[in-house]
Amino acid sequence: MEFIKKSYYYFFYRIYRSIEYTSELSGGKFLTEYKAGLVMLALETWGLFSLANYYTVYEKISTELSISMPIVYVPAVIVYAFNYLTIHYKDRWKQYNTEFANYSKKKNRIGGWIVFGIILLIISNLIFSFYLMGEVDWSKYR
Repeated sequence: MEFIKKSYYYFFYRIYRSIEYTSELSGGKFLTEYKAGLVMLALETWGLFSLANYYTVYEKISTELSISMPIVYVPAVIVYAFNYLTIHYKDRWKQYNTEFANYSKKKNRIGGWIVFGIILLIISNLIFSFYLMGEVDWSKYR
């Protein structure tokens, strides 16, 4: 369990450092922790969308989802609350960021590539799930 927790915080750390670096280049270095939290929220939401798309394709459900449906907003609220409690509440991320900043340059470089790969995997997974939804002939299931 500790490994998963540290991995989650390291993922946030790498996103935070990337946003911090690009913000310095563009002159917009403010609210970096919230920008990183927003990126985390987006990636987690895209993961949930992928799961919903796979479920829709697997079960051949062709109903339209509405924001008023609990299946839409309950997972979103849970993900937002999880991010708030694990990252922003009592600034827990700062303790881990200090620890990860002390890692060797080689270890951080390898970790950065792993995080980059996971981000690419999440994005490509979302695209593939939408592709699968487009391949289903929904007129058979209405």
